[in-house]
Amino acid sequence: MPIQTSVVNKDTRFRDIIVETIGPEIFDCYQCSKCSAGCPVSFSMDILPHQMIRSVLFNQQEKVLAANTIWTCASCETCTTRCPNDIDIAKVMDVLRQLQQESGRPSTVPKVSQFHAAFLGAIQKNGRVHELSMMQDFSLKSGDLKEKLKTGGWKNDVKLGLKMFLRGKLKLLPHKCRAVADVRKIFNQAKEHKKA
Repeated sequence: MPIQTSVVNKDTRFRDIIVETIGPEIFDCYQCSKCSAGCPVSFSMDILPHQMIRSVLFNQQEKVLAANTIWTCASCETCTTRCPNDIDIAKVMDVLRQLQQESGRPSTVPKVSQFHAAFLGAIQKNGRVHELSMMQDFSLKSGDLKEKLKTGGWKNDVKLGLKMFLRGKLKLLPHKCRAVADVRKIFNQAKEHKKA
């Protein structure tokens, strides 16, 4: 049965961006579904990993970037490990998250995309993640703090934070890595590459 032309987008720019980043092995996907079968969070995805790869290959940009799958993905790399054709599916999800943010469209799972931005911001600032400042940034930008102040959920956060602090798992001040300038240079190069 021939593929309906309405399903396939003839403009390949979207797919080409992903192929340029991931590599041509993405075309080797034969839909064995091993990635989806091994995914620990597939139960909460609207499009399974193997279906995402197929949608990318068919240039279905709107469908892919509107999916909650790219934000549900835990980046555990189980899919990548299970792939018999060595397709880095976790990296595909990373690229799709970046493209979704650059598109300016609202995320289908806003708190996850805001957490993603807070995580990257913390790395750019300190060269590594400082959990306390990252969670503060996330709570303020996502509106999570307002919610917790209304519901009293902040009390659980304080209890957990105190336990972590007493066990030495949470530092009050960020520890900057020695190569923080190099990390910032990587972020700047990535921004320059996007502009080009």
